[in-house]
Amino acid sequence: MQSILVIGAGSMGCLFAARIAESGADVLLIDVDKTRIEAIDRDGIHLTDDNGTRTISLRAGLAADAQPPIDLALLFTKGMHSRSAIQSIAHLAASGTYVLTLQNGLGNPEIVAESFPQDQILKGIAALPADLHGLNGVESHGTGHVELGAMTPAGAQAAQAATALLARAGFDARYSTDIDVAIWEKVAFNAALNPLGAVTGQPNAGVDNAPGRRIIAAIVNEVVATAKAHGVTVDHARITASIDHALAEHRGHKASMLQDMIAGRASEIDFINGAICDRAQAVGVPAPSNQTMADLVRLMEMARR
Repeated sequence: MQSILVIGAGSMGCLFAARIAESGADVLLIDVDKTRIEAIDRDGIHLTDDNGTRTISLRAGLAADAQPPIDLALLFTKGMHSRSAIQSIAHLAASGTYVLTLQNGLGNPEIVAESFPQDQILKGIAALPADLHGLNGVESHGTGHVELGAMTPAGAQAAQAATALLARAGFDARYSTDIDVAIWEKVAFNAALNPLGAVTGQPNAGVDNAPGRRIIAAIVNEVVATAKAHGVTVDHARITASIDHALAEHRGHKASMLQDMIAGRASEIDFINGAICDRAQAVGVPAPSNQTMADLVRLMEMARR
């Protein structure tokens, strides 16, 4: 895989586009923000990570600039923009382009499948820190990993090739034959910490207390029960350990949903707690804590309109 399309010039899109381009692949980064795209196309991406600061040149443009042959498209928009983003590159489906979604939450692969055959869809998680600075600066420090697999067995070889591509780009990339476990475990982590931060306005340290822990435990219990009812055997202890690590080691971190509230942006609540509630209802699993957190965030968003 040498011809790569990255969709979405946010922090994760810029991080992946820059590192993949630095590894020698031909990368096109697209977005609807013409000002940001023009800055990246003209000046490159200023990447700062544990290897230092450097500027990486790559092509940037609009969806119309994405023409075959493209081996792999990485989707990095927020969930509420997935459908319009994937429709804008639907013309690549017939040429065999694979699409990899590493987005937060549940439901994005199914949206991709509205425009691309399931055999061409890869999915996974990106457990990495990234912060955008200005129009074309991105910063990422510390450890993290990427885990991915195929939506159908026919995509396994492509998923392994994508894993190798990301490993060459410096990511701790892992191929999984049971990627739904990792996806559900990450959604449990996000469901516990993201809305709690958004509703309270507190960084991680502010919810690391008895009432915060009770809410976190209730949310995780509901996600675990829902996942298992859908045939996905997640590891409850591993989810709890990842939350404990975040609360202990990243106490000043503001959850992305809290950052959305502060910036006046729409959140991904419908793809995280909201999606959990939909899947819980479908299998008869009670999810009152997730429902309450989802509705509280929705009320906060409605108050801004």
